[in-house]
Amino acid sequence: MIRAIIFDLDGVLVQTEKLKARAYALAVQQIRNLPEPDARAGEAYREVVGAQREVTSRHVMDKLGLEKELRSLMSQYGVSEPWEALTAVRYQIYDKMVSDPQVIRDNQWSYTVDLLRVAKETACLTALTTLSKRKDVLHVIRSLDIEPLLDVILTAEDVTRGKPDPEIYLLAAQRLEVPPEHCLVLEDTVNGIKSAQSAGMNVVAIATPFTNASIHTSEIIKEAWIVHEPEKVAEVVRQRIEEHNLTDH
Repeated sequence: MIRAIIFDLDGVLVQTEKLKARAYALAVQQIRNLPEPDARAGEAYREVVGAQREVTSRHVMDKLGLEKELRSLMSQYGVSEPWEALTAVRYQIYDKMVSDPQVIRDNQWSYTVDLLRVAKETACLTALTTLSKRKDVLHVIRSLDIEPLLDVILTAEDVTRGKPDPEIYLLAAQRLEVPPEHCLVLEDTVNGIKSAQSAGMNVVAIATPFTNASIHTSEIIKEAWIVHEPEKVAEVVRQRIEEHNLTDH
């Protein structure tokens, strides 16, 4: 029986992955004094979307050969590694970008409220699991006015290992006091899906325009339910809960 629905944040409730990719492109533009945002930075971010901040920044740095330029910025940003300088530049840009709650609301997936309604209708507990910083997460969910609808909120500060390690999902199950096999997870990245599957949970994979290609080139599609049309996510989740609960009787 499904007793809890666990949501990822970036790409599932809000299209923040699109905004983060834009922030990386703008960061490289600033670092290299380019006339336009560097689209290659956004594409590099897309390749590792869902990973921890260090992984994504290192990947963008290596992909675009930024290490030398970033080393010269380390003292300015008070960091000890080149990738941290990129993170600092990107974070400043992203923080300014999403400081306006309307930007967050404009990038909210339309099915967010529907999904939370499904949770209420099916008497499921709810949790949010994300590797974003708590400050950023609270800003997003308060801008969307959904904080009261979430029973558990886990962020980067709550875990030591990022996705695809199952730590954050196992912790969510523990905090919810629900066995992993009774949890249904909504994820949109390969790392997130692997994390939830490794925790022994049921997974609905949302193939957004940002993550569709990576999901379909991964072995995870054999074990996850995939939704390609975001407007149908709530319907599919309700259906999967009903099917799963019927087989338990």
